[in-house]
Amino acid sequence: VQAEEPGGDSVQAGGSLRLSCLASGFTFDDSDMGRYRQAPGRECELIATISSERLRYYVDPAKGRFTISHDNTQTAVYLQMTSLKPEGTAVYYCAAVGPYGGSQLPTNECLRQKGSIYNYWGHGTQVTVSS
Repeated sequence: VQAEEPGGDSVQAGGSLRLSCLASGFTFDDSDMGRYRQAPGRECELIATISSERLRYYVDPAKGRFTISHDNTQTAVYLQMTSLKPEGTAVYYCAAVGPYGGSQLPTNECLRQKGSIYNYWGHGTQVTVSS
């Protein structure tokens, strides 16, 4: 059972990027999901969440620019990011409430604390936004 993240990318400011989080061994259909990021020299932060009821939450900087969604097979969750800014340069993580009794926790202590409800985490993907 894993949450996997394909590689990130480098984009110019103002550009767009879609990040994927893929479920292996379970589906996201009944899972609450979160997306976090860790920028250099800054505390980790929540970006968005999507619940098993498809309710979405965005932090203020993400509102109107980012969209979190599932695919129809419920094995992938996407974070569509538009109007990217250089301060968006960070390692981005997906997190899920997966099957009870298992876990795939991050080594990043900030993520473990701020995302304590999630028991499955991707390994993170680097996004670089150049000015």
